[in-house]
Amino acid sequence: MLEIENIVCRYGKVDAIKGVSLSVRKSELVTLVGANGAGKTSTLKAISGLLPPVSGRIRFEGVDITRASAQKILSMGIAHCPEGRRVFPQMTIQENLEMGCYRRRDRAGITADMGRMFENFPKLAERRHQMAGTLSGGEQQMLAIARALMSRPKLVLFDEPSLGLAPNIVERTFEIIRRVRDEGTTVLMVEQNAYAALDMSDRGYLFESGSMVLTGTGRNMIDDPHVRKAYLGG
Repeated sequence: MLEIENIVCRYGKVDAIKGVSLSVRKSELVTLVGANGAGKTSTLKAISGLLPPVSGRIRFEGVDITRASAQKILSMGIAHCPEGRRVFPQMTIQENLEMGCYRRRDRAGITADMGRMFENFPKLAERRHQMAGTLSGGEQQMLAIARALMSRPKLVLFDEPSLGLAPNIVERTFEIIRRVRDEGTTVLMVEQNAYAALDMSDRGYLFESGSMVLTGTGRNMIDDPHVRKAYLGG
């Protein structure tokens, strides 16, 4: 579904990604792990059109999207749920969800999806007319996930979905992401909780200093001595 070939991305003169190649197959859950600043978030931004590569190639379902705009990439079926949630604080929960599907024109489908989101996230349903900025961190994360799913993506990019959340909310967040994959949406995720993320992933990639240095199944990554020592506490 997604193929990245030897991409290089820069902030000014600094290389954030140094020749990264990876792939994501349809219906997989794939996780990128590594230290802060390793290039994981920059890779997601490159895929979604927010940080165009200076070289290399990105293909989605066989189509070259390396230089496509973020709007075009979204319309092709890639949704990005960014780090830090970034909901629209002065808009209601329902208005935030409507922003997630602003490019859609199928009113019946939008209504059905809105109902499904409120069914999956009952706390959001109870407060649909409440301003998003007044929600707790966990509730804002639920809203950010639901907003991304309102575009009916084929591939959804999650960037640090558990960051700053209480342990019980983290568990709930991961349950939702597993369900998203089980329902047929392909998932590419960056996650600080490396063990939990790899444990539920089909495959993983380890990033260090802007490069991809190791890949394997989620289980193999967990069992790898270097990954265990550097990122799993033992």
